[in-house]
Amino acid sequence: MTDADASSPFRLAYVPGVTPTKWVRIWAERLPDVPLTLVPVSAADAPDQLRDRSADVGLVRLPIDRTGLSAIPLYTEIPVVVAPKDHVVAAVDEVSIADLADEIIQHPLDDVLVWERVPGLPAADRPATTADAIELVAAGVGLLVVPQSLARLHHRKDLVYRTVSDGPESRIALSWPEDETTELVEEFIGIVRGRTVNSSRGRTPTAAEPKKKRPAASSSARQKPAAGARTPRPGSGAKGGKPKGGKKGKPRRRS
Repeated sequence: MTDADASSPFRLAYVPGVTPTKWVRIWAERLPDVPLTLVPVSAADAPDQLRDRSADVGLVRLPIDRTGLSAIPLYTEIPVVVAPKDHVVAAVDEVSIADLADEIIQHPLDDVLVWERVPGLPAADRPATTADAIELVAAGVGLLVVPQSLARLHHRKDLVYRTVSDGPESRIALSWPEDETTELVEEFIGIVRGRTVNSSRGRTPTAAEPKKKRPAASSSARQKPAAGARTPRPGSGAKGGKPKGGKKGKPRRRS
């Protein structure tokens, strides 16, 4: 990592509903000398923010225009329907698209779900934003289908949300300019993918300490006899087990 990398902040763009808190914390632990700046951005504007280098990486909602961008899918969110607390939807755990056929469904202009056909009955006008649609639902004007994280983001005490079992899901991805896969970008990819600090594709692993060699045995140390060698008995005298003072040859005859 260069001195310029250490002094410049690393900019993370993120779309509504995404909570990058855990990854920001891990970044601060691993790279305390590189500040991380959060850049809130709308789902529609996120790709252009990355292309014009207003952010180094971004947590975006797929599909996006991938021109000039790399992207790694991270996770998928289930769709939910938002309804007033006293609505019949509040009495069940989940609904299907067919269950919404007779309901007015708000379809905001910033909707992030990809529909083949929006369920239910259309409202007289499309609200500009999801926040505006939430206000209409709270006023009793129809229901709203959104990814679960957006329902949590706009949570109100007078509203509930329930799973839509067969609705379109929303995928969250990490994206960045394809010609700017820097060391810091690789570092953040490792963090969101759960790699450890010593991962081969994350930071440089810590070198293992060389094993210590055992000290060589001294010349005076007792050595184990080789296989098949004879060991002198205690009190046998000279080396090799020969009687002390013994001589080779036949015994002399007595005259």
